[in-house]
Amino acid sequence: MAGSNGKQKTVRDMIFSLGLIGIAAGVIYVFVPHDDHAPDIERVDYRVELLTARRAAPYPVAAPEGLPSTWKATSVRYQGESFDRWHLGFQDPGGQYVQVEQSTQKRADFIDQASQGAKATQSTEKIGDRTWTRYSGDRYDALVLDDTPGSTTVVAGTASFEGLAKMAQALKLS
Repeated sequence: MAGSNGKQKTVRDMIFSLGLIGIAAGVIYVFVPHDDHAPDIERVDYRVELLTARRAAPYPVAAPEGLPSTWKATSVRYQGESFDRWHLGFQDPGGQYVQVEQSTQKRADFIDQASQGAKATQSTEKIGDRTWTRYSGDRYDALVLDDTPGSTTVVAGTASFEGLAKMAQALKLS
């Protein structure tokens, strides 16, 4: 019977060890900070890049005027060597992404890149005094300005068409 007593101690010790490991894991979980919400995205100031782009670009550069402060600019760049490409990214009040893209690149190629493969719909939308064509896609939806002289202008992102239209309405070309 000596052998069975040793097996009982081994099983009891194993259960005791698993209990201690469970308690240690619980303590670590409680005391190690964890945050389930998305990280706060830093606001960027795009005024200098906008002035630079407006001096360098061969077309009127689009930027919003009069958007509420709840719209947060998150990214900006002007790439003169890459088809004079202008990019301005925003987080809308609902946390969705909206970008303004302009370029002298071939229209179809640029729209495909800027909208991440969205396809043209039969819908157009009059926003202010401009006509925009709706593009719908798996990742981004987009509005494409039909009459930008010398470039193509795209407003795209994860926001709804209403959110994209708010950005499009705020755009000033100069």
